[in-house]
Amino acid sequence: MSIQMGGFDLGALVLPQPYLLFLGDATNPGFAKTALGLADWAPHLCVGEYGVGGHTVTADLPFMTPKDAYENGARALVIGVANAGGIIPDQWMGALVEALEAGLDLVSGMHAKLESFPRLARAALDHGRQLIDVRTPPSGIPIGTGRKRSGNRLLTVGTDCALGKKYTALAIAEGFKARGIAADFRASGQTGIMIAGAGMPIDSVVADFLAGAAEVLSPDAAPDHWDVIEGQGSLFQPAYAGVSLGLLHGSQPDVFVVCHMVGRDHILGMPGLALPTIQSVIDLTVLHGRLTNPAIRCAGISLNTASLEEAPAAEEIDRLTGELGYPVADPIRRGPAFDRLLDACLA
Repeated sequence: MSIQMGGFDLGALVLPQPYLLFLGDATNPGFAKTALGLADWAPHLCVGEYGVGGHTVTADLPFMTPKDAYENGARALVIGVANAGGIIPDQWMGALVEALEAGLDLVSGMHAKLESFPRLARAALDHGRQLIDVRTPPSGIPIGTGRKRSGNRLLTVGTDCALGKKYTALAIAEGFKARGIAADFRASGQTGIMIAGAGMPIDSVVADFLAGAAEVLSPDAAPDHWDVIEGQGSLFQPAYAGVSLGLLHGSQPDVFVVCHMVGRDHILGMPGLALPTIQSVIDLTVLHGRLTNPAIRCAGISLNTASLEEAPAAEEIDRLTGELGYPVADPIRRGPAFDRLLDACLA
């Protein structure tokens, strides 16, 4: 798979597969979204899971040591954690070296580069293994132009990080294709790139080039084609709002869908900062999005109801639909509510 814009080619990402998913020492599912995303959207590529000291998160895969995983066909250990700052802590080093010694390559979506750790670099060299960093943007990204591009674009945005923007974009792209509509999922984060095989690690791009990177990610297309773009961060997240804004401007979405999680009341990792309302996210997205697409509109709400049983989830979807006046659906549960959301996106 290749993404091109005016001769600019992002190329194709080729990773050793299948994977052993490394959960590190994660105790919050929000910080293990890479592993969980791969397990949900590319289960055929996942052999098992592995973790260290005190981890409680699981991707519901068999627990395997790197040696066990290699003997069961795995060829790479994927760091499945997406922690604040994208760091690789010392307490992981033993497990990562163990994987290299067992014959597995290392695949990372962290900001910290694998080669920057002498112990990993030595072990990879000694055992003939690869250190692969997915979160490395291509060179030569242009600055944004704001030029209106052909085709249609949908961007997922959120009330916070790690609550379903990627899942929503993948589900909507699948839903469009099921209706016979030409559509592509455009990955902007490390997990999405691992699933799709190509994309732009938008949060690793130098700030001046964020909008340009988003333009590269979603180039001119046929009038009936849809690019469904994976959102990042939140305009209300103090640490990552700049990334969200650059992606919004460069994506020039015709349509956006707001993603929200039932039960979350504060910004992830910032207990003292209350979560914004869905309506405030709609209003701010329209305000900023009009800079590059005056016709931007909200199509509806993607609601993560994973914490609820079926009946309470349906009640919450109905309640929010009535309260906000937009279609609301859980893209994982699908059903008629999701069909109505797709209808609104295409209206």
